[in-house]
Formats: sequence, C-alpha cells, structure tokens
Amino acid sequence: MNAGQHTLRNKTLLAHAFHAPVAGEVEVLADVLIGIGAAGEILSVTRPSDPDYQEAKSSAESRGVLETLPKGSYLLPGFVDCHVHAPQYPQLGNALDVPLEVWLQKYTFPLEARYQDAAFARHAYGLLVEDLLANGTTTALYFATIHQEATRILVDTCLEKGQRALVGKVAMDHPESCPDYYRDASVDAALDGTRSLIDYVRTHPDNGEGKVLPVVTPRFIPSCTDATLEGLGAIARECGCHVQTHCSESDWEHAYVLSRHGMTDTESLDRFGLLGRHTMLAHSNLLTASDMETIRVRQAAVAHCPLSNAYFAGAVFPLRAALQKGLHVGLGTDISGGPSASMLENCRAAVTMSRMLETGVDPELGPEQRASGKPARVDFRHAFHVATAGGANALDLPVGRFEPGFQFDAILVDCAAEKGTIRLFDGLDEGENILQKIVFTASRANIVNVWVSGQKAV
Repeated sequence: MNAGQHTLRNKTLLAHAFHAPVAGEVEVLADVLIGIGAAGEILSVTRPSDPDYQEAKSSAESRGVLETLPKGSYLLPGFVDCHVHAPQYPQLGNALDVPLEVWLQKYTFPLEARYQDAAFARHAYGLLVEDLLANGTTTALYFATIHQEATRILVDTCLEKGQRALVGKVAMDHPESCPDYYRDASVDAALDGTRSLIDYVRTHPDNGEGKVLPVVTPRFIPSCTDATLEGLGAIARECGCHVQTHCSESDWEHAYVLSRHGMTDTESLDRFGLLGRHTMLAHSNLLTASDMETIRVRQAAVAHCPLSNAYFAGAVFPLRAALQKGLHVGLGTDISGGPSASMLENCRAAVTMSRMLETGVDPELGPEQRASGKPARVDFRHAFHVATAGGANALDLPVGRFEPGFQFDAILVDCAAEKGTIRLFDGLDEGENILQKIVFTASRANIVNVWVSGQKAV
C-alpha cells in the first residue's frame, strides 16, 4: 500500500487490526477485510473464518480496490480524546508547580486571554490540531475560550486539517472567580455567544459531513453564575447539543460547590439541566456513590484524565468501579493540566494510577494496611477501550471500532518504523500481546498514517 494514499473510500482494506468494543476485551482481527464506502463508512468486516472471505478478497482484487497494509503494520481505531483545553497548548509541559486554583489565575487565564488575537489563535490551533492528529487522535472534545472569532478559527482549523471534533465556546461570567480581563461581560453575553457558535458550526459550508459538532460549555460551576448555568441548560435542551464541563475535579473545586450550592457538582449540574446522554464530565475524581448512580441513570459520561489528576486533583478516579457500574467513560489528556498530548501516554497512566489506587502508596504501612481493600486495577485492554470505543460511546459517536455502520477513523502503527520505539520479537510477540507492546511502548514515530472517515488527515 502507498503510505501516501489520500483516501480509502470505496476501497477494501486487507489488514491486521485490533479493537476493543467491550471494556477489558481485545478482538484480534488477523487478515481482516474492511470494506469502506463512499462517505468513509465501514460497509463490511470479513474475517478469514467467514464463508465469503475468499470471494470478497478475489472480488476486491479483480475490481482493483484491494489495499493491503504492509507486514509489521497494525490498524487501530483512532484515539478519542474526551477532554482538551485547546488554548492551553502553548503551556503544555509548563505551569505544573501550583494548585489548580492558583494555576488558573497565575498561568491559564492570562494565556487564554491572548486568544483575543486572531493571529495568535490561528497559529496555536494549527499546531495543536496537527500534533494531535500526528499522535493518532482522530476525535477531540475541545474547550476553546470566551472569544467568538478565535473559537470559530478552531472550528475552521479542524475542518481544514480533517480532524473530527466537538468545539465549545467557554462560558464564564462569575466576577468573583473570573478576572476582569477574561470573562463574559454578562449572562446574555455568555448565552448569546454560545448560541452564535452553535449556529456557526451547524451552518458551516465545509461541515456538510458533520465532522465538527458544537458543545455547550460552562467552564465549571465556580466560573459561572447560576443564571448562566440555568440558561446553558435551556440551550442544551433546545439544541440537543453535547455539553462539557468539569466535575468534582479537586478538593478546592469540590468544596467550593458544596459551600455555594449545598450539594455536589453532579447534583447541581443535574438541577440546571446540564446532565444528560451527551454530557461529558471531566475528571469526576470525588464522586459520591449517589453521584455515580445519577450519572449512570442520566447516561452522562466521565472523561478520565489520569495524568492531569496526578498534578491537580489529589485523587484517583476509580475507573474499574465506574466501568463495572456501567458508566460511560472516555479518556482525556486534559491539555495542559496534563503534560502530554499523547493518548498512549494517558493509557499508560490510567493503568499505573489504577494499580496505585488498589495497592496504596504509603511506604510506612504494611501491604495489608496500605491497600485500599477494593479491586481497582485495570490493564492495557481497559485503557485501550476507553481511549477508543469507550470514548466514542461516551460521546455517542459512530467511531472507535471496526464494525459495519461505523466511520473508518483509524491509525496505522508501523512497529518497524525507523525512529519508532516498539520492538517485536519472533516467537515471543503475537496476538493481543502485540497490542500490549503498542500501548506501552509506541511513540509518535510509529504512527505512520491517520484517516478520518476514510480520508487521510493532514
């Protein structure tokens, strides 16, 4: 196959692939045939054990539409990043030395305020989208800023470069929590700006396939007045849009909402009409049992951000418990609260954090006293699931797995890439163990092709 192949639409792909439609399980698709339609949708998935396999392969060959992936390359669903602060990309890897409430005021709000400059926004967003695609992120859920022009530039950039995205103009109008130089001027400004962005996305001339969706985006309860939260809930009901916000992220933020509203973030968001099937709650580390049940009943979702939580949350989200309870859970980088734009690194962090949550970390205690007493660990199968199919299901998007009716959003991992970091050994690495090595050792250099709806992304 030509590595520069621009489109796989109307093609049949012969590949060795992995996907994980079910949490904790990996399906190995060896020598699978994937038929891709004119709009990038998966038409068929034919395994060698299927009775029509040879006929399907011969037919594709005779019609000149068979594309065969190189040996040593493996096809994965594209990564779905469920929590990205797009304007914070310039400080990725910086500003990690203070608590969340200080981080916002000292570093983050001043940076986000710079997006009043359209040229700055265009440059930063261009780099961000290109780098995320190169890291294999085919879908991203983006917080933007309060600025209408800059947020529209982010929408334009995703469409131009071919990334599937959900984009929200941030609403933040509370004068006690937001600086004078960076906040919505009024409740009406926050609500009208949200409506304007929704209209822009839905009527965009280059968005006919709906690759970019609008998102109602209250930053979090501390940054919004009750009137704005109520108005955003009404907009979400009217437009049927996705909703994204932060939920019980840190001790400070969790305690603030308890003090102001006399209830948890989950309870408060629910009463404002902001909790539903298309709601993504970032972090959610400090959920009560009642909160978790409410999220499950409302069919809302959690964006688990393991790297970011290590710096700002002071707690570990119980991923295994949430999955066992039946919550929708995706994985997020939380750029720039998380210091990596790589979903693979966050997969590794999810596994690591889960083991530490189960075993405990205090060396002065014996193993029995140190341990939590609750099963909490997950493995690479769970991490890969939440980074792909789990995140897609959380967002209610038809991506993240290789099944008919889903869009062909995929990445090609070359385990023998010249500057790659995967080392496979004959006789030792086979089946899902190859995926395990990809999850734990692959780097950007190993990701040699990225497709969104069958089209090669920039």
